[in-house]
Amino acid sequence: MALGDYRDVADAVAAEIAAGRLRPGERLPPQRDFAYARGIAVSTASRVYAELARRGLVLGEVGRGTFVRADLGAAEPIRPEPPAAAVDLQRTHTNLPEQERLVGETFAALARAGGTEAALSQYGPGGTPEVRDAAARFLARPGYDPDPADMLFSGNGRQGLAAALAALAPPGERIGCEPLTFPVVKGIAARLGIALVPLAMDGEGVRPEAILQAHRANPLRGLYLQPTLQNPLGATMGPERRAQIAAVLAETGLTAIEDTVYGFLSDAVPLAALAPERTLLVDSLSKRVMPGLTLGFVASPPELTARVAASLRQGGWSATGLPLAAGLHWMRSGAADRLARAKRADAAERQRLAREALAGLDIVGDPASYHLWLELPETWRADAFAAAALRRGIALIPAASFAVSPGYAPNAVRLALAVPPRDRLVRALTELRRLALAGDDEPVE
Repeated sequence: MALGDYRDVADAVAAEIAAGRLRPGERLPPQRDFAYARGIAVSTASRVYAELARRGLVLGEVGRGTFVRADLGAAEPIRPEPPAAAVDLQRTHTNLPEQERLVGETFAALARAGGTEAALSQYGPGGTPEVRDAAARFLARPGYDPDPADMLFSGNGRQGLAAALAALAPPGERIGCEPLTFPVVKGIAARLGIALVPLAMDGEGVRPEAILQAHRANPLRGLYLQPTLQNPLGATMGPERRAQIAAVLAETGLTAIEDTVYGFLSDAVPLAALAPERTLLVDSLSKRVMPGLTLGFVASPPELTARVAASLRQGGWSATGLPLAAGLHWMRSGAADRLARAKRADAAERQRLAREALAGLDIVGDPASYHLWLELPETWRADAFAAAALRRGIALIPAASFAVSPGYAPNAVRLALAVPPRDRLVRALTELRRLALAGDDEPVE
C-alpha cells in the first residue's frame, strides 16, 4: 500500500465514529483482526490505530485493547483545567490559611526593607548574588550542597523544565523518561520538537537496565526523571536505586533532569547528590508556598550552567524582580520551610482520609504524597470513569493524560488530594468509591 493509505483508513474509521456507527466506549477489534477485515497489512493497522489515537478519537489501554473515547461530543469534555464548580481532584496546589497571611506580610516586609525597587527591577537568569546564596542554602540537603555560582532562576518550575530540556536536546533528539509522566512535560517536549522515550519502571521508578537498552538502541540526549514522589504514581527511589541510576549516568555520559517539585514532602536525598556533574536539579516554590507568586530553581552542573542560562534567556523564562524578592524573603525568614512542614502534615492527613474513603479499591501511592493512583475495576475504563465523575461534579485525570505512548494507558485515574477542603474531599472520594464499585454510569440524582 502507498504510504498515505493508512491515513485513508483512519479517515474512514473517523467517519464511522462521527456517524455513530462506532459508539463512544466501543472496543475496536485487535489489530490483526482489523487488518484482515480491512484487507491491509498488520503493520498498516498499527499505524491506523496510532493515527486515531493521535487525533484523540481512541484510547489504547494496556492488556485491554483500543476503545473509542467515551467523552467524544460531551457537553463538558475532560479538560486540562477543572470547571469552576467541580471538586478539583486534578491539581496538587494547596491553599493553607497560612498562605493568605503570608502574601500580605511579604509585601509589607518588602516595603519596610526598601525592597520595592528590587521587586520592580529586571534580572538575568542568575538573579542576584544574594538570592543565589539563599537558594543554594535552601535546596541543600545532607550530602547535597549546590554551588551558588551555578544557581539559575525561572518564573516557575515548568519554565525551568522547559529550559533544561531545550538545553539538553535540540529538536528531533530523544529524552528518556518514565512511561507515565507529568503531562506538562509531554506538551513542552512536543513544542520543542523533542521525542520522549518511555523507559520501563517498577515500584521504585525507572529501571537502570531500561536506560541502557534505550540508549544502546538509539542514543538518548538525556533523561527526565522524578525520583521522589513521582507524578502520577507516587513512587520514590530508594538509596540503592538512586546509586544505580547515578552509575548509569556515569557510564553513558547522559545528564538527568531531576524534577524535585514534590521533594519537600520527603527526606529522600536528591539524585543530584550522587551525580552532581550529571544532574540538572529543577525545583520551585509553587508547591511549597503558592503557585500565583512563585520562583523556579535550576541547580546546574558547572559545564551546563551557561547553556541553561542561555536557554532561560532565549525562551523568556527568566524570573522577574518580584518573585526573586519574595522568594528571597521567604527563604531568609523561614516562611517557606514553615509552610513546607505544615504541608507535610496536611498531605499525610489527606492521605489517611483518602485511604479510608477508598477502602476496598486498588490504590497506589506514597502516604506522604498529595496524590493517589486509583486502579479501576474491570467494569470501568479510565476515560469513561473520568467523564462519569465529572458529570457528578468531580474533576480528575485519566491515565491517558500521563502516558508518553498512546498505547500505554493503564486502566486508572490520578486523584489529587490537595485543593478541596477536607470534608468536601472525603465526600467526593466516597462518591468515587460508590461509582467505582457500581460498575457502570448510573443516572445522576
